[in-house]
Amino acid sequence: MGPLSARLLMQRGRPKSDRLGKIRSLDLSGLKLLSEHLDPKLLSRLTQLQELDLSNNQLETLPANLGLPHLRILRCANNQLGDVTALCQFPQLEELSLEGNPFLTVSDNLKVSFLLPKLRKVNGKDASSTSSQVENLNRELTSRVTAHWEKFMATRSPEEEAEKAQADFVKSAVRNVRYGPESLSEFTQWRVQMISEALVASGGTQVRETGIPERPSKATAAQEPRARPMALKRSGDVSLSLSPSKRGCPSPPAHVEGSPMGSDGSQPALDLEPLHFLQCHSKNNSPRDLETQLWACAFEPAWEEGQAGATSQTVATCGGEAVCVIDCQTGIVLHKYKAPGEEFFSVAWTALTVVTQAGHKKRWSVLAAAGLRGLVRLLHVRAGFCCGVIRAHKKAIATLCFSPTHETHLFTASYDKRIILWDVGVPNHDYEFQASSQLLTLDAASIPLRLCPVASCPEAYLLAGCEGGCCCWDVRLDQPQKRRVCEVEFVFSEGSEAPGRRVDGLAFVNEDVVASKGNSLGTICLWSWSQTWVGRGKRSTLAVVVLARLQWSPTKLAYFSLSTCPDEGIVLCGDEEGNVWVYDVRHILTQQPPLPAAPQAPTQILKWPQPWALGQMVTKTMVNTVVANPTFTYLTALTDSNIVAIWKRP
Repeated sequence: MGPLSARLLMQRGRPKSDRLGKIRSLDLSGLKLLSEHLDPKLLSRLTQLQELDLSNNQLETLPANLGLPHLRILRCANNQLGDVTALCQFPQLEELSLEGNPFLTVSDNLKVSFLLPKLRKVNGKDASSTSSQVENLNRELTSRVTAHWEKFMATRSPEEEAEKAQADFVKSAVRNVRYGPESLSEFTQWRVQMISEALVASGGTQVRETGIPERPSKATAAQEPRARPMALKRSGDVSLSLSPSKRGCPSPPAHVEGSPMGSDGSQPALDLEPLHFLQCHSKNNSPRDLETQLWACAFEPAWEEGQAGATSQTVATCGGEAVCVIDCQTGIVLHKYKAPGEEFFSVAWTALTVVTQAGHKKRWSVLAAAGLRGLVRLLHVRAGFCCGVIRAHKKAIATLCFSPTHETHLFTASYDKRIILWDVGVPNHDYEFQASSQLLTLDAASIPLRLCPVASCPEAYLLAGCEGGCCCWDVRLDQPQKRRVCEVEFVFSEGSEAPGRRVDGLAFVNEDVVASKGNSLGTICLWSWSQTWVGRGKRSTLAVVVLARLQWSPTKLAYFSLSTCPDEGIVLCGDEEGNVWVYDVRHILTQQPPLPAAPQAPTQILKWPQPWALGQMVTKTMVNTVVANPTFTYLTALTDSNIVAIWKRP
C-alpha cells in the first residue's frame, strides 16, 4: 500500500460523501499501512471525523500532527506501535483499542490513561481503574520529586549557575526518585522527568500534582490501584486471558530457625519477610482448588537495566494448565497464559533481539513453557501472546533451559529419555517464530529431571540429573555426531548418593562448585566440577570430589528441586513439611580443607503455622520448588497445594 489518497478516504468513509470534511467514520484497517503513509496534510481535512480504524496494519508510530480535533474512537490493534505519547493530540478520545502491539507494555497502558483524560474504555474494558492508579502514582511521585528538589537545592551554592543546577536536578530526579513495582518503572521515570521539568519551570514553587490532566469525576472514584496489562490475543492461538483478581491470605508471620555465627561456623539467619501467598493457578479460578500441582518457577533476568546489582522482581510460575507472570513486590499477576488440556512442568527465560520492518532493533523477553503434551510454547510476555510452538517430543517434557551463551539455543529433556538442543531462531516481522532447527539429540539411560550447563564451559558440556544418576554430555557443535550418548556418569560413592541413584536437584553454586541432591536420606552434596573432571582420562564413570555436605530433610520422598544464587553463595531447597531450607555456603566455599565430615546445618529454615492458605484448612503441604532472584532480594516457593509464596529480604 502506498500513500493515502483523497479518493480512498471517500471510498472507505461513512457517511458517503464527495467532501472529506463530512466524513465521520473511516475504516483504514488491513491496508498494510506504514507510518509514513499517514499524511497529516490529507488527514487534517477530516475535520468532523469521530471514529478511525487503523487496525491490522504495520504502523510503528503515529504522526504527531494528524489534526483530528473531534476524534472519539480510535482502533490501532495489531500493529507495531512502540510508543503512545502521540495520542495526546486526541484530547476528546473516549475509546481506544491497542491489543496486538507486541512492543507496548503495562507502562504504556498507564501513559495512555494519563494522556487521555476523557478515556472511558481501553481494549473494550473500563478504564477507570487504571485512571485511579495513575492518579495515585502521580500524587506520590509529585511528593517525592518535591522532596528531592528541596534536598538537592540545599546542597547547591548560591554562586552556581541556575540553569545548570536546574538541568542537573532533572537528571538527578530521574536517576534517584523511585516508586512502585519494577514493571511500572518506565512510566514512573517518564512522569518523574515531566514533574521535574515543570517544577524547574515554576522556580520550585509548584508543589501540587504536576501536569495531571483534569478528569471527569466518575474516573476518580476511589479504587484499589492495580496494574492491569492489556489482554491480547492472536487468531488461531490458545486463548490468553488477564489474570483473575489476586486471591491471597494476609501474610502470616514466618517462623525462622537460625543461629548467629558460632564456633561451628554456622551463619547468622537471613532477614526474610513474607509478602504474598497467591492462588493464581486454580481450575476455573476456584478458591477451593488446593490440589493443582505447581511445578517450576524462574525469575526474569534484568536484560535491559545494565546497572551493577540490577535484578528482576518478575517471576514466572507454572502448574496445571497455566503459566503466570507475577510482580513479586506487589503480588500482582501481570499475565496469565492458559492452554486447556496441558499441564506445564517447566519454564525458562531468554531475550531475543528482533529487527522491525523499519530496521529498528527491539529487545524481547521470551518465556518458554513446556509440559505434559511434549510441546514448547514460546510466549512474548510483555505483549501477552504465544508466538511459536515447537513439537519437541512425543512424550512429556520434564524440564528445559536456555543456553547461557546462545540466546536462541534451548535444551528440552523428556520422559522419552532424550535431551534435544534446539535453535528456536528469532521471530519474523509478524512476531511469529518459524520452524525451529534441531541441533543435537542426547540419549540418556533414564529420564532426565534437571538440566544444568557447566558454568565454566557452557558451550562444551551439559550436566543432567536423571532418574538413574548424574550424567554429562559433550554439546560442542563443531563435533560431527548429531546424536550422542552420555559421556560420563558421576558416582557419589558415600553418603546420600550411591551410584545409579536418582539425582533430582542440580545447580552450580559458582563456576566450579555443584550442588546436587538425590533421594536418599538427609543431605545435599557440594562437589567440585574441576577437581572431578581433571581425573577423568578416558573413563566413563567418575567419582565426584565432595567438598561438603549440607543437612537436609530425612524424607524418603523425591523431586524436591534445589536452586542457587551464585552471586550470594546461597543454596535453597523445600521439603515435605512445607519448609524452606536456606544455606549460606560462602564460608564453605572459602574454607581450606579438611572440611568438617558432618553435614553442615542450614543457615535457617522458614516455617509457617498451619493452616496457612487462604483461611482454609491445609493439613499438610509440600514445598517442591524454591527459587530466588540473583541478588536474593525476592524468594518464590511453590507448593503441591496450589500456593505461590513470596518473601522479600529488606
